[in-house]
Amino acid sequence: MLNGRHLINGEPVETTGSFAAVAAATGKATDRKFCDAGTPEVDAAAAAAGAAFYAYAGTSIPERAAFLRTIADEIEARGTEITRVAMEETALPEARLSGERGRTTGQLRFFADYIEQGSCFDLRVDTALPDRAPMPCPDLRLLNRPIGPVAVFGASNFPLAFSTAGGDTASALAAGCPVIVKGHPAHPGTSELIAEAIHAALKACDMPMGSFALLQGAGHEVGAALVKHPSIKAVGFTGSLRGGRALFDLAVSRPEPIPFYGELGSVNPVFLFPNALASRSEELAKGWAGSLTMGVGQFCTNPGVVVGLDNTDMDAFIRVASETLEQTQAHSMLTKSIAEAYATAVERRAGTDDVRAAVPPKPMEGCAVSPAVFEVSAAVWLAEEDLQHEVFGPAAMVVRCSSPAEMLAVADALEGQLTATLMVDADDMDNARPFVPVLERKAGRLLCNGFSTGVEVAHAMMHGGPYPASTDVRSTSVGSKAIERFLRPVAFQNFPAALMPEMLKDDSGLPRLQDGVLQKR
Repeated sequence: MLNGRHLINGEPVETTGSFAAVAAATGKATDRKFCDAGTPEVDAAAAAAGAAFYAYAGTSIPERAAFLRTIADEIEARGTEITRVAMEETALPEARLSGERGRTTGQLRFFADYIEQGSCFDLRVDTALPDRAPMPCPDLRLLNRPIGPVAVFGASNFPLAFSTAGGDTASALAAGCPVIVKGHPAHPGTSELIAEAIHAALKACDMPMGSFALLQGAGHEVGAALVKHPSIKAVGFTGSLRGGRALFDLAVSRPEPIPFYGELGSVNPVFLFPNALASRSEELAKGWAGSLTMGVGQFCTNPGVVVGLDNTDMDAFIRVASETLEQTQAHSMLTKSIAEAYATAVERRAGTDDVRAAVPPKPMEGCAVSPAVFEVSAAVWLAEEDLQHEVFGPAAMVVRCSSPAEMLAVADALEGQLTATLMVDADDMDNARPFVPVLERKAGRLLCNGFSTGVEVAHAMMHGGPYPASTDVRSTSVGSKAIERFLRPVAFQNFPAALMPEMLKDDSGLPRLQDGVLQKR
């Protein structure tokens, strides 16, 4: 039974202000009310997280791994109810939510396995050399340690995998950091159910109750207060460029600036090279149309820009893609405001000079929208900055180029992206080769002959990129490297074994770099 309250220091907390959960398919408020957090609740949650930090950061690796696995178990135990509530709040289908729940629990177990393996703590030892001339070398030991309490913002488009117990929370908890989640107001009931699972895991594993909190709120004030609170030492965010940039500015302008790991937007360009397009335009068109509309275009990796030569093969690609997209049924977006923003953006593009609507925008049906595809010359796309920006939803821009050199100019003009894709055949290699160093500077993940929707939770995954794809080009929010965001290196010089952290001791069994040589477990 949902209670509509915040979870702070292991206790449900009620506030006087409230907001209603909304059914995404209709855009109408339900009868479920949720408390609105304010500064007092932020202060209480942050104080509890700060007080819990030393105890939680001091848990052993086996204890923390068991906690992560227990969270996964508790989420699975509530799977039916989580799916039921999430379907109403997001209009996402049951199969999608079931798959996303599996990814969420899989991430938690993935990080449990990873910290047990131990390499993320980057243990390094330089043995003392007291007789070295002209100066002795001290005993030096370095270890990655938790950065402190972390604020995590739930994402609208992934109510499970990028929200309350999503990748940011899983990686921060794995690192040893308490987490305060600002639940997304589009799916408050889902957030509460997941928070309940985490709370049950805290109790089962005897973890400090301040190690996790959930704050609900429909406005921006609670998020801003959370980012500015001096107890918060890092932030994980997935959302809009405008909202993320505002919070980023707050994070770096604090008296003590903190890292803000924000994923803010990407058009994920696809470059169609001549021979690939000539040999398989129909296959590419159908695959691209499916990728564009996956999740109603609300994935952060939907391919929103296609770049290729202006010729009959491109005509064939657009014809097949248009036919495929015209048959796609309208679907509800995550919220009424997101659907309205999408409808406004595509109508504006349809009315732009020198832009042709290959798949014209259709009127909204309640909160449901249809795909829209526009064509433009490279010269116009390069001159009009607004055409280069993301439209969140199933909308795309096809950029027609006069030559491979102009395609390369488009690549060079791109702002930062999560992904960039090359569609190539064997005879395209000479044309494609110059694109690799250019796109390597523009995107965090490069693909060949595949579509970017779908992000594997793996050790070699990079889900981030140059701004505005993310606010820190060095970091990923998916995969094992995500934990590095919430760890910082600390060196211990000439420490006696009785005082040094357990993981630094010679008998810890963790992999280490010993005098420049990697010693595996």
